[in-house]
Amino acid sequence: MRDLKAVILAAGIASRLRPLTDTTPKCLLDLGGATLLERTLQNLRVNGINDVVMVTGYLEEQIHTFVQTHAPDMQIRFLTNPLHASTNNIYSLWLTRTAVERHSMLLLDSDILFDPDIIRMCLDSGHANCLALKSGTRLGAEEIKVRTDAHGVVREISKEIDPAVAAGESIGIELFGHDDAARLFAILHQKITVRKQVQQFYEAAFQEAIDTGTILHAVDVGSRQCMEIDTRDDLQRARELVAG
Repeated sequence: MRDLKAVILAAGIASRLRPLTDTTPKCLLDLGGATLLERTLQNLRVNGINDVVMVTGYLEEQIHTFVQTHAPDMQIRFLTNPLHASTNNIYSLWLTRTAVERHSMLLLDSDILFDPDIIRMCLDSGHANCLALKSGTRLGAEEIKVRTDAHGVVREISKEIDPAVAAGESIGIELFGHDDAARLFAILHQKITVRKQVQQFYEAAFQEAIDTGTILHAVDVGSRQCMEIDTRDDLQRARELVAG
């Protein structure tokens, strides 16, 4: 997809990983000799994606320096979320609206460890809009859960979904074609500038897009490695996965 831009959101403080993140952004924590961000950028590279928009905030100078050193071959535009301490990822995503305008978008959270095949599965899915879904795992209150219809179309996405009716967990990788990306950013603009809903998760905007006509498919990643890293226990599990 020649018009595709990858968007990486990396502005947060990651307070649940303190004290590890007191002096280091979460995406620069080491996992078996490579940082989360290094692994994410490499996963983009192997899938032929070099055009990246990255939103930073907390300790952003470290991230800028790291990228300049480790990814000089990639076209990476940095945007700063000056309100990273008081807003959620919906605000960071809204900040990318001009940079992503008239492009398709591959959205990635910066705190996920994942198999590069997952990006290829989304790109090759045949769907203009899709999200990577991890099924077959026990779900609790913290996961972003997804409810689908019989055709794999997402009907609901939020933490509040009953795990008993959820198809699985959204792992933080989503693809939007340029038309629906534009619709999503229009929704984000309304939520941020008019309703002042700056502390929501961006999935609230996904839900509004779904409710107003966006067709978003779930792509089940099967047994491919993927996990979100929020706590020190998550980090330890991730390091064990990488070592294994």
